[in-house]
Amino acid sequence: MRDKILRIETDALAAINSANDPQSLEAARVKYVGKKSEFMQLLKSLGTLPPEERPKVGALINQVKVKLQKALNEKRMLLLQTEQHQKIEADKIDITLPGKGIRRGKYHPISTVMEEVKDIFLRLGYEIAEGPDIELDYYNFDGLNIPPHHPSRDMWSTLFITDKVLLRTHTSPVQIRVMEKRKPPLAIIAPGRVYRRDSDATHSPVFHQLEGFLVDEVVTFGDLKGTLTEFLRQMFGRKRNVRFRPSFFPFTEPSAEVDVECVMCNGKGCKLCKGTGWLEILGSGMIDPNVLKGVGYNPEKVSGFAFGMGIERIAMLKYGIDNIRLFYENDIRFLEQF
Repeated sequence: MRDKILRIETDALAAINSANDPQSLEAARVKYVGKKSEFMQLLKSLGTLPPEERPKVGALINQVKVKLQKALNEKRMLLLQTEQHQKIEADKIDITLPGKGIRRGKYHPISTVMEEVKDIFLRLGYEIAEGPDIELDYYNFDGLNIPPHHPSRDMWSTLFITDKVLLRTHTSPVQIRVMEKRKPPLAIIAPGRVYRRDSDATHSPVFHQLEGFLVDEVVTFGDLKGTLTEFLRQMFGRKRNVRFRPSFFPFTEPSAEVDVECVMCNGKGCKLCKGTGWLEILGSGMIDPNVLKGVGYNPEKVSGFAFGMGIERIAMLKYGIDNIRLFYENDIRFLEQF
């Protein structure tokens, strides 16, 4: 039996040492020290030996078993290390190669212009207010002196969700929401996204607008002209001329369109301004008394003005962009210019 044990030891060590992957090592383990292996059968047959031989043979079997188990563990660890090393070699990165440069991000021109507009009005003493993009029909129209079936509703090309819920067509609803909750004096700007059924080179179904209004005991059209003239000269240059033209908006009376001297030809006349030397930039006017009454103000005691502008239009004029779609195409070549 001693010779059998030593022969199994020699064969098992040879099989373990020659194993070159986990599968062949496991096959050697099962063959030589598995439950049904010849070695385990010898261990079970110890009881058939004469009593005086059992201690010596039993000690030899245990010695060989420990030796084989140690060899299996060492081989298993070696194969694992080899496998990990091969994986590292396959996945490693050559750090001597030149790295890829990180391209610095830049502000989108719409964001840049929006922040510039807000900064100007904040310096003039205004504060920022916000409202929901999904708006009630009352705040978008009725509260602004635009009752149902009023023909001026067609000016806004509204996107309705239900009969009474819609995507706001301007940020003017914020004016009503603020005046319902607060009393004069108020000097507010309301920037945000607005939505209309309109899409061409100069219009987008989603764009950005900034509404502004001021309400106090004594507010005149002269205050409106002074405020907007200062704003436009800070935005387009101190020497830029500004003019006001009579217009109509349901929520202001009197109303005015505001033009700025063409930024391309400096008033001489060009293709951009259609030879007039002027560019329409925003709408404005004195808040209609009916709007003041609707929020609980007494138009005999307080008055105010309001104005609204499209941020995309200002950006197009400021940067000489002729197609509004460029703002939304995410073309890195376009955006890198700003």
